[in-house]
Amino acid sequence: MFAPGQEQISKEDMKAAEVEACQTTKMAIAGGFLLYLSPFAVDFIRKLI
Repeated sequence: MFAPGQEQISKEDMKAAEVEACQTTKMAIAGGFLLYLSPFAVDFIRKLI
């Protein structure tokens, strides 16, 4: 990564990586929230049946 003679990352590649990292972070937070709520959803469905 920091080896001499290696090409620099372009601004477009850096922006694409930043967008991907932001999306990954949001998806991880949403997944964690859904996993937190899943036991409550299962209990709610069991009570309906």
